[in-house]
Amino acid sequence: MSVQSFIPAVWESRLLANFKKASISELITTKPVKIEGNKIIFNRTGAVAVKDYNGKIEWDEVNTTPVELNMDQKKYWAFQVDDVDAIQAAGDLVDAHVGEASTATQETVDSFVLGLYTGAHTDNTIGSDASPTTLTTENVYDTIVDLGTTLSKKKVPKADRFVVVNYEVLGLLSKDSRFTVNPNVLENGVVEGQKINGMQVVVSEEVHNIEGKYKFLALHKSAIGHGKQLEKTEATRLQDSFADGVKGLMVYGGEVIRPEALAVLTATIG
Repeated sequence: MSVQSFIPAVWESRLLANFKKASISELITTKPVKIEGNKIIFNRTGAVAVKDYNGKIEWDEVNTTPVELNMDQKKYWAFQVDDVDAIQAAGDLVDAHVGEASTATQETVDSFVLGLYTGAHTDNTIGSDASPTTLTTENVYDTIVDLGTTLSKKKVPKADRFVVVNYEVLGLLSKDSRFTVNPNVLENGVVEGQKINGMQVVVSEEVHNIEGKYKFLALHKSAIGHGKQLEKTEATRLQDSFADGVKGLMVYGGEVIRPEALAVLTATIG
């Protein structure tokens, strides 16, 4: 048992592969164009004017405004194994050991991203904490349609739209004839083949629940900027055990960068 030949890249690549395969935050957000230390940078392009043609063309300068965010969230994972070298040499055993760490990290990051609902444009809301909408089998589909319509009124692009619900709402939708009876949920939360008002349905139990009032999001991929990276992955010989320890630190951050492209439904489930 030793950690002499520990290769961080092997463990990191497995962790990130598992994370991306199952992460909702990876699916519904915009990735940064650049990462500098713990800073993530996005580019926001200005509008292009459309003019009457009278035989002469005037060229506009398209300005790109950088949006810089700090990855100020830090989470770590740490577990012990009998022999790091043996597991690493076996290859496929790495996945089994980092799988739990990846799942827990993914859920934590997804919860953080879905908690950015407070950045939605004030017009893009249905229901409130004081007066939540009660979802039932009779109104759930139409309410989600209305939520998507708030995005359309803001001229949000039709492609890359998502609506994030939980499994209880998915159950209500499954009782509506306009939705599939037996939905197939992929590993990253996508409900296969199911769109409502142009929005891909995604299911997650990480949607925020404040005393029974849920925050369901409809958004375009450009609404939220989000980035993450593994800062450290290390192995060490544990002093108080006949085992090796593996630990990792992930830093991440995110923010609403297009409030008009995010809509929120505050609802209870009847």
